Parts: sequence; C-alpha cells; structure tokens
Amino acid sequence: MPEDKRFSGYDPEAISAYYRRRPFLVFSRWLIILWPTCWLLFNRWWDKLTGQTKARQRKRAIELRETLTHLGPAYIKVGQALSTRPDVLSAIYLEEMTKLQDQLPAFANEVAFQLIEEELGATPSSLYAELTDNPIAAASLGQVYRGRLHSGEEVAVKVQRPGLAESITLDIFILRGLAFWVQRLIKSIRSDLVAILDEFADRLFDEMDYTQEGKNAERFARLYSYLPDVYVPRIYWQYTNRRVLTMEWVTGTKLNQPQLIQAQGIDPRYLVNVGVQCSLRQLLEHGFFHADPHPGNLLAMPNGKLAYLDFGMMSEIAPPQRYGLLNAIVHIVNREYEALAEDYVHLGFLGEDVDLTPIVPALAIVFSNALGASVAELNIQRIFDQLSEVMYEYPFQVPAYYALIVRSLLTMEGIAMGVDVNFKVLSAAYPYIAKRLLTDPSPELRTSLKNLLLKDGQFRWNRLENLLRNARDSRDYDFNAVLEQALEFLFSERGQLYRDRLADELTRSLDNWGRNALGQFSPFHLPIPFLRQPAAPVPSNPANKEPHSLEHLRRIFGILQDTPGFDAMKVVPALIRIMVRPEMHAMGQRIANGLLQRMIARFLREFLLAEKEPAALPDRPPSSYAT
Repeated sequence: MPEDKRFSGYDPEAISAYYRRRPFLVFSRWLIILWPTCWLLFNRWWDKLTGQTKARQRKRAIELRETLTHLGPAYIKVGQALSTRPDVLSAIYLEEMTKLQDQLPAFANEVAFQLIEEELGATPSSLYAELTDNPIAAASLGQVYRGRLHSGEEVAVKVQRPGLAESITLDIFILRGLAFWVQRLIKSIRSDLVAILDEFADRLFDEMDYTQEGKNAERFARLYSYLPDVYVPRIYWQYTNRRVLTMEWVTGTKLNQPQLIQAQGIDPRYLVNVGVQCSLRQLLEHGFFHADPHPGNLLAMPNGKLAYLDFGMMSEIAPPQRYGLLNAIVHIVNREYEALAEDYVHLGFLGEDVDLTPIVPALAIVFSNALGASVAELNIQRIFDQLSEVMYEYPFQVPAYYALIVRSLLTMEGIAMGVDVNFKVLSAAYPYIAKRLLTDPSPELRTSLKNLLLKDGQFRWNRLENLLRNARDSRDYDFNAVLEQALEFLFSERGQLYRDRLADELTRSLDNWGRNALGQFSPFHLPIPFLRQPAAPVPSNPANKEPHSLEHLRRIFGILQDTPGFDAMKVVPALIRIMVRPEMHAMGQRIANGLLQRMIARFLREFLLAEKEPAALPDRPPSSYAT
C-alpha cells in the first residue's frame, strides 16, 4: 500500500495494530534513536568531567542539530521549539537549532517533480510558467520551490518529503509506547502523557495533509486578517493537493533577525507586539490558534506587515476553556486564589473531589510572586516554571490542550525576547484583557467584570479607571461600539446591580459634596440643625483619602476624551437616549430618595441632640455650630 494512503488520519489503535505485527522494524528504529542519544549524553558528561564544556560548546551544538536532523521530522520539531528559548539554551545552541527551520537537507528534485505530477495530474512545466531548478528552502516536512503561474502570480510550491508519513507514524508509535510505560512506572507523573502525545500527533498528521493546511490558512485569514498589519498569503487550490501546496509568495525577513528588519526602516518590536496581540485573539477570542509559531513561520514584510506562514499545525480551544482562562486571569489580578483554584477544577486540571485547602496557599505564593515581580523579572516562562512545581506537588492533571497552548505562548515569548530582552508579553497582553472584560457580552465575563469592580458592596472606581486606561491601548478598541455596548448592558436587566451600586455611590458623593459646599458657602447662618454647615469639608472616604465618586467620574471622562475614536458629538446623542429611559428615571429616584433619607436622618439626629443640649452660652458665636 502506498505510504501516504496507509493512514489517512491519526488513529492510534490502527497504528498500534500495524506495528505490533512488525517488531523487527520497531526494534531497529529503537536502536537508531538510542545510539546517538546515548552518545550525545556521554559527550556532554565527558566535557563536564574534563572541564571542556565551554570550549566544545559549538561542536556539541552542531552534533545535536545533526542528530535531530538524522532522526527525522518528529525530532526536528523538538529542535524547532528549542530554537526560540534563549532561557533554555545558550546562544550557540540557539543558532544551530534555528537552522532546523529551513536549512535542512533537501531531497532530489526528480523525486519532488514526480510527486507534483502524481498529485496534480500534470508535469511541473505545464502547471507553472516558472519553477526554480532547486528548492529555496527545506523544512522538516517538505521543501519549497519558488515559481510563477501562467497567470503571472508569484507562488511558493511546497512538496512533501517522500516516506514522511511512514517515518512519523513509526516514531509516534514508539514515543506513545514510551509515554505509556513512563506514566505507568513513575507514579509521581499524574498528567496523561499519552493524551498529550495524541494531541500533538493529531496536529502532526493534519500538518502532513496539505489540503488541510490550505483550509487552515483560509480560516486563519477569515478570523484574524482584520487586525492591522497581519497578513495571510492566498492559497491556489487548482495547484494544491494532499502532498503539494501552492500559495502566494511572500517576501520578508524572519522575525528573529531584528537588525535586518531595522535596516529596512521597520520597528521589529512593533511587529512582535502585532504577533502577541494576534496570539491573544487566537487563544482567548476565537480559539483557533497557530501551534507552531517559530521564527521561520513569521516574516516581516517590506511594507511593515507581519506575515504568517505554515498553517499545518493548528489547534483549537473550546469556549469553556477560553472563558475559564480569562476568568483565571481576573482572579489572579484580583488575588482571589480560592476562586483561582476553582478555575483549575473547571478547566480540568483538578478533579472535583480534590481538597483545594492546601492548594490555595501554594497558588497564592506563585502568583503573588509574579504580581510583585519587577518588569524585568515578569515573564511567562518564570510563571510556568513555578506553577509546574505546584502541579508536581499536588494532584494536578495537565489536559492535552494545555501543552500546545504553553508551547505557543512560550515560543512567542522566546521570539519576543530574541528581539528585545526587555519585551514583556504579559505587559503587552493587558490592554487586550482589559478590552475583553469591558466589551465581551458573554455572561461568564460579565460575572468576572462584576467581581473585579464590586467588592463588599463597594464600587471600585480605581479598577474601572485602570481598565479603561489600558483598554484604549488595544488595537481594535472601538470607543463608539464600547460606549453603545456599555450603555446597553448598564440599562439591561443584568445591569441592575451596577445601576444600584452606581446610584448609591452617587448619592454618597452628592451628599458629601453638598455638605462641603454649605461649609464653604453660607449666606445665612440659620440655627436649624439640618442646615448647619460642616465645620470642615467631609471626605467621601476618610479612611483612605480617596476621591469621591464625582471626582472619579470626572477622571473617567478625561480618560475617555484621550481614547482614540472619542467624539463628543456622538456621545451627546447617546446620553440623550439614556436620559429618557425608565431605568434612568429609576436611578434618579433612587438617588433623590437616598439624599432625602440622609437629610431626614441627619435632621432627626441633630434635632434630638439639640433638644438635649443645654442652652447656648451668650458668648458662643453662631458660627461654631457643627454637624
């Protein structure tokens, strides 16, 4: 049976049944893997023993690259992931691992051209007006030729390596068996290693199907090409099949070459931020994400756009997991670690029967350290390292989807660190998080926003100001849309709690403001108790000296004025519309009743106290009355 037809998709049971009948094939592959691996480990040990580690670093890095290349595509993928981790490997190793992205040995042109004819039903010369004699790049799964269609468009033609499916299938079978026995023998490993490997293998099998890659590219373009400076090349379906892919040619510079990008007058740090913002929307908004964003797949185009390439390895996060991750971020910011532990239950990291009591303090230590870290120390890798220790100590079970998310985030952070060591992905992510909390109409995030802004019956204005200040820096923050959505929510049934809290805050502020105004402005000195002026201005919150709600509203309006897209002429009609709504009338009535109740309570208190006081002494000036 032809190798590319043996397994049309990833089926672990069928693969196991196939290779259990071929033990000698499996055993010989084991020997091929173990011998160079043991030799590498022995050389590293000997270098350390003889004090030659630094002197032989370049040699060992080359040996590692050559070994991974020799072992095949599955191991090349491991090397590609390591190529973006300057916090794991030294610069010399990184340089060698980067060569695994597109500087691998090519296979014969004759084989490639024969495969094109088999897949597309015609010779390359009849399909393409031009095609380079040799590949311009060779990657783990295939090699790329530059060509031109008869209609004039420049294209990249990717042709799959011969024997690829058979090679990867055998390695996956071996690794899956190894994962099964490791998980069975080492009881301290609670994560489902087999499920994690199955998730990776499923993505890898999709990557070997170039028709699926084409569909992924078009879906990615539909979801994310609305972002400024994100570019996705076009797929030419007439020249694409399972093992041949023809797509638009993109000229650009790899994102891990900041000096070359800078020389073109393009800010590489800006493009890294574009990539971070796109990654956030992939992981937290639509759930369809690029699981292999290594530098070879991200190009800085001459026009300043960031081009995404290679859509073979993609993955998805279901809506409950997406909202669960956002809720976890809110609980981390809010330092609500009991709720964070519950988030881990909902996300599938902890069983529902697990006692969370000892886990909550451990999570508090990890994330309190993260929130208290300086900007120079705050990075995703550090947080994941500390969190991994907690997961090892307590009965966490890492879901399969989590591994690809971590890989995507850490790869993006590694690229960012390569461009700018001071670039912090978490800091760049916060404007988007703020925007989602303010604009997402889902009940899950409305609840998160409520928990963030309301505590113990008090409205936390500073949190709202901070969200608005950060959200305005989000690239797709539409002020007018946010205003309409915020007003619609505020005056909906779900916004009743916010309206009540806001009315109560305004009542307190107006009461304090009125008393302060009387204290500074007194045309009549009337001896009526409830009109007595305060001896000194009354702060709205004497305990912490924070400004009252009216001052917060003034500052919020200032933030809105500085927000891109703010137009006072569009705000006025919105305000007029809400003034006539019955909910607004109800708020006004609640405020009026609150002010009246406060005035009556003060009158009764002061009147009764005044009845019990002795007659005023003749020399006591009227202005000495105080409330």
